[in-house]
Amino acid sequence: MRGKIIKGIAGFYYVDVVGSGIYECKAKGIFRKEKQKPLVGDYVEIQPLENEEFVGNMVTIYPRENALIRPAIANVEQALVVFSIVSPKPNFHLLNKFLVMMESNRISTILCFNKRDIATKEQVEELAAIYEKSGYPIVFSSALSTEEMAEITKQLRKKTTVIAGPSGVGKSSIINRLQENVHMETGVISQKIGRGKHTTRHAQLIMIDEESYIADTPGFSSLYVNDFEKEELKHYYREFLPYEGKCKFQGCSHIHEPSCAVKQAVSEQAIHELRYKSYVNIYRELEEEKKRY
Repeated sequence: MRGKIIKGIAGFYYVDVVGSGIYECKAKGIFRKEKQKPLVGDYVEIQPLENEEFVGNMVTIYPRENALIRPAIANVEQALVVFSIVSPKPNFHLLNKFLVMMESNRISTILCFNKRDIATKEQVEELAAIYEKSGYPIVFSSALSTEEMAEITKQLRKKTTVIAGPSGVGKSSIINRLQENVHMETGVISQKIGRGKHTTRHAQLIMIDEESYIADTPGFSSLYVNDFEKEELKHYYREFLPYEGKCKFQGCSHIHEPSCAVKQAVSEQAIHELRYKSYVNIYRELEEEKKRY
């Protein structure tokens, strides 16, 4: 039977087999021998035990499309990056780091600006102007709006989506609204392992409908983008891609070189200045990080 790991804790893995249910599984010793650690999000093959209901052994881990380190989760198909329009105002440096991290992992991203119900029209338009040329789908939402939450749910259908963003932006409210009609009781898992709500510090997948999962990822607001070279950073800004190869110098960093097509685009407002400034700041951070080692 093929299924997807939705939670792993204390050596047990909880595998959702579509159309069948959630199986509590142990990983076979061969995984430890081969130093292969199952991750939440992995597609696996399990063998149910004959004399026990919804209990089995994990026998195969299928190849991963991708894997995030923090949180440790595999086969993420897209990210819903949530920031609030107001209360608090967006931390653009952090937001752009989130986008860079997703791009570097080849994960599609939906930008969600929450708390539209308490924002002004001007504040919404300002954010739209900054990110409209970035190529990301943008959703302005309120967790209070049934219609807007239905639109988000539609974009998450049949995919595994990680929900990312800092604290205080309404992630919990959105997650609660997304799963309010879900009948899969996560309490079944808590009952099996004899633990309560405190286990939510572990990454887990929540099924919002058949084959649609959202990743509940505590602690995801702290992230690092230093696992690649500064020269790679320009590839993770979508607005820069149309200008690749159009600069005077091959391998242009878009920082200090003359006759740079990207800097020209910034001056002509084809690329938003705030996005370019964030690129320069992250580039400098990567440069400083490199000097330490």
